Amino acid sequence: MSDQVIRLKPFHYIHVLDNNTNVTSVEVGPRTITVADSQTIVLNPTPMIIIPPRHYCFISNPVVRNQKGEPLIDAHGQAVLRHGDEEVRFSQPPFALYPGEKLYGKVTPLQVVAPLTAIKLRATRDFEDRLAGDEWLFYGPGTYEPRVEVQMIEVVRATVLKAGEAIRLRAKKEFTDRDGVERKTGEEWLVRQIGAFTPDVNEEIVQTVPGIVLTEKKALQLVATRTFVDVYKKERKAGEQWLITKHDSELHIPDVFENVICEVPITTLNSRQYAIVLDPISPETGKPRLGMRELRRGECSFFLNPGERLESGTQTVHVLSSEEALLLQAREQFNDGNELRQPGDRWMIRGPCDYVPPVEVKIVQKRTSFPLDENEGIYVRDIKTGRIRAVSGEVYMLSPYEELWEKELSPIVEDLLIQDADQSSGTARNSARAKRDKTRVVSYQIPHSTAVQIYDYKEKKPRVVFGPDLIMLGPDEQFTVLSLSGSTPKVPKQLNVIALLLGPRFSTDVVVVETADHARLSLKLSYNWHFDVPRDNSKQELAASLFSVPDFIGDFCKAIASRVRGSVAQKTFDDFHKHSAELIRKAVFGVDDDGIIKSTLKFRANNLVITNIDIQSVEPVDSKTRDALQKSVQLAIEITTKSQEAAARHEAERREQEARGELERQKIDDEASAENSRKLLLELQSKSLIVETTGQATAEENAQSAAAKIEGEAKVQQASQLAQAQRIQATNRLNLLKAEQEAEITFQRQLNTLEISKSKELAEIEAYKFKSIVDAVGSSQLRSIAEAGPKLQQQLVGALGLKSFVITDGSTPLNLFQTAGGQISGFPGSQ
Repeated sequence: MSDQVIRLKPFHYIHVLDNNTNVTSVEVGPRTITVADSQTIVLNPTPMIIIPPRHYCFISNPVVRNQKGEPLIDAHGQAVLRHGDEEVRFSQPPFALYPGEKLYGKVTPLQVVAPLTAIKLRATRDFEDRLAGDEWLFYGPGTYEPRVEVQMIEVVRATVLKAGEAIRLRAKKEFTDRDGVERKTGEEWLVRQIGAFTPDVNEEIVQTVPGIVLTEKKALQLVATRTFVDVYKKERKAGEQWLITKHDSELHIPDVFENVICEVPITTLNSRQYAIVLDPISPETGKPRLGMRELRRGECSFFLNPGERLESGTQTVHVLSSEEALLLQAREQFNDGNELRQPGDRWMIRGPCDYVPPVEVKIVQKRTSFPLDENEGIYVRDIKTGRIRAVSGEVYMLSPYEELWEKELSPIVEDLLIQDADQSSGTARNSARAKRDKTRVVSYQIPHSTAVQIYDYKEKKPRVVFGPDLIMLGPDEQFTVLSLSGSTPKVPKQLNVIALLLGPRFSTDVVVVETADHARLSLKLSYNWHFDVPRDNSKQELAASLFSVPDFIGDFCKAIASRVRGSVAQKTFDDFHKHSAELIRKAVFGVDDDGIIKSTLKFRANNLVITNIDIQSVEPVDSKTRDALQKSVQLAIEITTKSQEAAARHEAERREQEARGELERQKIDDEASAENSRKLLLELQSKSLIVETTGQATAEENAQSAAAKIEGEAKVQQASQLAQAQRIQATNRLNLLKAEQEAEITFQRQLNTLEISKSKELAEIEAYKFKSIVDAVGSSQLRSIAEAGPKLQQQLVGALGLKSFVITDGSTPLNLFQTAGGQISGFPGSQ
């Protein structure tokens, strides 16, 4: 077997196994290797591992090296390995792997940690001062060089805190933070420093807490979840509530033990407002004064502290006119000026004035004077004595111990007052009337020819008032309501009235009667009636009889119906049919001693007088009687109809003969008239032909002359309009040029005025400036400053001992001041 020759390139290597010694060696190029029969190529030619700058790699089972960095070889010539271990190798010359070494992963660039970031690391084994399980951060900017003992967990990015923000942190375990504060597991705190913040490995970011901007009109109400010292160095107890305003801080970031309850708006009171604060905070102790009330008047602004609240919100100062007053009541004993008020006392403040009630006073009611005419009033009740009275005909203001009293009326009276019904028909005359004010005196306008009865329950006597009149009920008075029969036939309790109509009026009723021959008839009767009483309020005895019969309509209708039925029962149907009106009037009114039917029927109980009876209809109730009556009527109608037809026929024949004669005569007259019309037509046709011929020629000549005239007038008008247009254009150009020149002159004048004003104001400013400087320095100081230089130079020249010298500088004949200064500047040490 021939030997194998392997030519290794530079930076390549192979592993050769000596089968005799069972040792694997490393051969590195460039070289040519002849492989003996006892040798085996374990690893074919492989490029060396090259680690560029800023790169690294992990080697598994690395070789053990001595202090010089050389690999250790055991007695058999085999490289000693650290089995199960790893080694990090950084940038170095290319190297070969010893037998047993392996490249774990690949060559990787070193990780660059950017600014504001960090790498969270964990120790997997003990090394140096680290224990297995320890965690820490590698902060950027920088390059992280890995170690086999360290495991990279994650990249932590910094949180940038803006102005007005904070980060809420929570401790994962007990540790001491970067500020040297010991933190317990689960403890939370805030970091308020503006800038980038990278949390420690033992810190957990809970949330970013934004700050709340506080203004002059907004505050924060906070509550403490546990006892702590806040950022303003004040101790807060658990459950305590407080207010943070702009005076404390313009921006507030709630602490971990603070909860924001709400934003409290500012309460602003102007000069015409006030507020009552309930449970106010004591300025000395800062504790709420429970059950107390505090008055705050404008102009002012304040925030309501926790526990404080406004009674009825912001209230306006009570402005009382001369007709207004406030009813007040004392809540507690206090001195009202020079008067001592006891709890429960009532008094009034009358206008005109402004009034703000103190905390000891309760405003019961705002009262206004009642301007009462003679025909209106109010019911007033004295709450001390209970006495009720009606006040009218004056401007009245309730006293402190008086109140309005509501007069109750029965529902029937209420409805009648609202409807103001016609007392006979029940038709409402003003159904849209507003509901009655029960505190106002009940007034009622009695219509003409009516009477109203009023009963005084206190005096226990009635009074009757005749209309037209206006009545006003006293506190103990009520209307007498009559319930009258209505409709046809009459039905009881159909109409309720207050005002009793005295008449004359009429009523209609239906009465069913039966004749002697048992014919039942339905009579519709109408009665005229009135009350025969003197309409004088002074005779109350006679007036009271009007209301003695509650349902006079039903009573007199029943009485009349009884008389009619009795009279008709004595007559047969035939007799009644012929003399019905006379029989009924006689039955109702009766006859006098002479046998003449009377004209009236009077009821003595209430002086009701029936003056007339009208029979509107008589209808049989029995159907057979109705049919027989209908047949007799039809037969009479038929006979009358036939006689009228015969008369009409004879009259028609006579009129027909007269019409024929008139027709013949009219024909003859029409033919003669037609001949005359035909003759006139021929004459008119000849005249029309002559006129037509003459008119055509005349029309042609007139048309030509009119056309020439119109053409000439059009040219004249055109020339006139053209001249007018040119004149308007010239006038407009002239006006435009004039306006431009006037505008330019006005602009130049205003510009000159502004320049003059500017120069004048600048001069005044310079003068004022100079005067201010002079006044500030003082005339004596200015004189001293002006004389200081020459005097000093003169003294210097005198000190040199120079006499009888004339020195000039070319600009003035004699300038001893500048000369002295020049000479002095030449001496050493003068600069």
